[in-house]
Order: sequence, then structure tokens, then C-alpha cells
Amino acid sequence: MNIALKTHQNSPENTVTRALEDQCDEVHEFSKDVLTGLSAPQKTLPCKYLYDETGSKIFEQICELDDYYLTRTEADIFATNLPDIAKTLGANVTLVEPGAGNCEKAQPLLCAMTSPAAYFPIDISPEILLAAQIRLQASLPELPVHSIVGDFTDPTSWDGSAVDGRQVVFFPGSTVGNFTEKDAERLLKGFASWLKPGDGLLLGADLVKDSVVLERAYHDNEHVTEAFNKNLLQRINRELNGNFELESFAHRAFYHPLRQRVEMHLVSLKAQQVRVAGIEFQFAEGETIHTENSHKYTDESLTALLNRAGFVSCRHWTDNNNHFAIYYAEIS
Repeated sequence: MNIALKTHQNSPENTVTRALEDQCDEVHEFSKDVLTGLSAPQKTLPCKYLYDETGSKIFEQICELDDYYLTRTEADIFATNLPDIAKTLGANVTLVEPGAGNCEKAQPLLCAMTSPAAYFPIDISPEILLAAQIRLQASLPELPVHSIVGDFTDPTSWDGSAVDGRQVVFFPGSTVGNFTEKDAERLLKGFASWLKPGDGLLLGADLVKDSVVLERAYHDNEHVTEAFNKNLLQRINRELNGNFELESFAHRAFYHPLRQRVEMHLVSLKAQQVRVAGIEFQFAEGETIHTENSHKYTDESLTALLNRAGFVSCRHWTDNNNHFAIYYAEIS
């Protein structure tokens, strides 16, 4: 098995220096995004910062909740249709997975595919990628795996021009729903820029459904999602010298039918003043910090999104309740 851990930038001679520089850059970006978001009329925090090490572990707990149907339903769709999905992708395909994480969703797909040419997982965490490579080596010893450390929202994180044969971008889960309509279109256009005519995209998407089902998934009785949301405030306190009082904020999640999305907020329970990185921010009672969106799609809206990004929808698979869908589309 060919295991190569790569970055999309040239490796410097002094890797320690570069690692320190990257760490400083990440802290600076986090600080800039937090201060900018909290200064807006509608206070916001980018949802990507929910997924630090602690947040990622809490999210794994969320995925095990009875009310959180998304992960379980998508897994059932794959389990039921895996041979058909693999046949649709075809033989000798290079699979590219943006935001691969621990690669657990790609592994059964790669095992089902006919002679996959290579696998390129992209993630910001080298530690997670290395652990995933070890596991993949055991189950697929002949598969070349080339892990790329990078931000998949950056179109330059992957250059498939040197890859022979067909490529398929694998983007499971409902991550596309975390982006606004314009940003989702921009993201998928970025994926399209990696590909050539005939190459494909295998995309997971959550579907519009009863608001009760949706809101239970994001506001569970066990309060795990609340801990996930509030962990972002703990991270700000820890990394940016903040003084958020977690008990002074409440988790709120609701479905917005006109925008077809679930919104997550942190609601200030009183008038208060919070300091972050030496800057004071005023909160009125009832004022919120908007932390995440999860857009839901109909077949019509998702097909239109794919078309605007340069893809033609070929087919899709869904569950019996039509709660979730996996779409396969190709570059037109």
C-alpha cells in the first residue's frame, strides 16, 4: 500500500518552524472570525469551529442518538444499495474525499468498488488521516492512499490534473447543508473544477421533512447537542481568553420553513457583557449567536444546485421514509 501524507503546499526544510507558523495562522484566523462574527448586528460564529477535538467527540455522541436520524439513515442507504452504487461509479476510479475525517464512510465503498485506482482523503487533521491510513492498509493492502492535509473549501487543496482515468468526488453526510445557497454552489463549483467531463460526484443530502423530526434531531432530550453548541464558547474562553458564562446561554434549534433550514443559536439569558481577546461585547436578554445552519433539500432544489455547479444528476438513492438521499452526478 502506498501511503503518502501530503500537503497542497511545498514542504519547507524546517517542518517544525512551518508547524508553528501554521498554528499561529490558525489562532489568528480563529480570533479574526470570532471577533468579526460577534461584532455583526446578528452575532454569528462559523460552524467549522464547532468541530475541535472535544466538539468532534461530542458530535460522535450525537450521531448515536435515537433522534439524530441522519447518520443512521445514510448508513442504511449505503448498506442497502452499496453494490448498485459501486457499479454506478464504475471500475478503476480514483476516489477523492473532501473532509474525509476518519474515512469510515469511504472504506466500505472502496471495498465494494471494482479495482479502485487510488484514494485521496482531504482533511485538516494529519493525525486523523494517519490513523485512517493504518486501518485502510489492513483492509485494502493494494490500494494506493495519498492523504492530503488541507481545507477542502479551498479549491487549490486538490489538483486532479495528473490523475489518469475517471475521478469521483465523495462528499457524504449532510455537510453541503451547512453552507448557504451561494456558498454551497461555490463549493460544488470548486469540486467541479477538479474534474473533467464524465467524472462524478457522490453527494449526501438531508431532505425536507416534518419540522418535528428535524427539530428533535438538533435539540435532543439528552442535551448532547446543547453541550456541542456550548463547547464553542468554552473553546473561545480557552483559546481567546474569553469569559463566557455557559450557564448564561441556552441552546436553541428550530426549523425555518421558508429558508428550508434548521438554525442553531445560543441565546443570552440576561443582559450581559462578555470579553473576548480583550474586546467587550454587549448582549441583550434574548439576543442570540447564530452558530450553524443545516439546509434541507427537495429533489428539485438539489438537482438545480447541481446543475448550477456544472453537474448533471444521474440518479439517487433514498430511504423508505424519504428522509435522506445520496446523489450521483457527473460533469456535463
